[in-house]
Amino acid sequence: MEPQSSIRSLFASAQAQRKSLEGSPDSTTSQYQENLQAAIASIEECRNLANRISLFSPNETEEDISTIDLQYLLIDYYLADMITKDSVSSRIGVLGNARKAYERYLGLLENYRMLSNVDRKLYERYLDNRDEFALLSNSDMTARRNTKISRFKQEQELKLKLEHLKQVPITLQEDDSTIREVYLAEIQLCTHHTFHALDMIAQEIKILALMPPTPPAGSPPSDGRDRRNGSTDGYSDRLDPSNLLTNPKGGPILSKGGKPLQPFTLLDSRQRLRDGVFRPDHSLPTMTIDEYLAEEKRRGGMIDGGGAQSGMPAEIDEDNLDKADQATMKARDWDEFKEQNPKGSGNTLNRG
Repeated sequence: MEPQSSIRSLFASAQAQRKSLEGSPDSTTSQYQENLQAAIASIEECRNLANRISLFSPNETEEDISTIDLQYLLIDYYLADMITKDSVSSRIGVLGNARKAYERYLGLLENYRMLSNVDRKLYERYLDNRDEFALLSNSDMTARRNTKISRFKQEQELKLKLEHLKQVPITLQEDDSTIREVYLAEIQLCTHHTFHALDMIAQEIKILALMPPTPPAGSPPSDGRDRRNGSTDGYSDRLDPSNLLTNPKGGPILSKGGKPLQPFTLLDSRQRLRDGVFRPDHSLPTMTIDEYLAEEKRRGGMIDGGGAQSGMPAEIDEDNLDKADQATMKARDWDEFKEQNPKGSGNTLNRG
């Protein structure tokens, strides 16, 4: 079989597998992933064959490529597009392989000078910083909006052009120039999607870099329940821990027949833990009100007196002559003051 006919049949088979996957409703099923891997293997075989026969040369231009061979320029694009749908392999590896395939596709178009001025500037910007590549500006919201609108309009125009070319009469479809124009329009649309895919890949790689490392396969997730088994800090939430009958210094306390092997002390910790299971969640009082007042008085936080007792004169000890003399002198001074200042004598400004 000649190389051209071989690659043509192989590419047609890979395209049929790829288009059959586009109609699948769920891309996460095992059957879909198996068909996807088969399609990827077919398109990779087609790519390897194209490299072996040197289908494309860096010394050629677009005019040197025959019309029927233009479709093979999209091999790496179709390969990258299918690789991104792989949900079984490592996501970082999937994104890396897809990025390499997209780069090969853009590099091939650049060698043949088939990138437009806008796409060539995007490609140069991508090569300058692959990890930070973004179609939309994050600082200027106006430029971000205008870029999004212009790229949407460009995509719609390419889709309409491609759809129009595919609907030409059958007689014109056999024309070489019409077929070539269809292939070139499809390449332009795929190039548009390539830069969008590279933008999404760069963003997803950034997100994956912030995620915690995946635990090794076979290791259970770590949570609080791990402390129950194999704990090294002595913690246990069991009411009857397994080491209850074990001496901390080593050796069992009781024999298999129940005979004590060494002295031990019975503790009420088990009953105390059991009693605390159904207790209220608030703190309960630990003493009565009388006990609290007595404790406050002992600490000096309370003083006697106040209330009705504060109006009652203190009783004077008759045997204490000094105290009695002081009280007598205080009463005389008060009587003299009242004689010198009769009631109402101070009201000189508001007499009625």
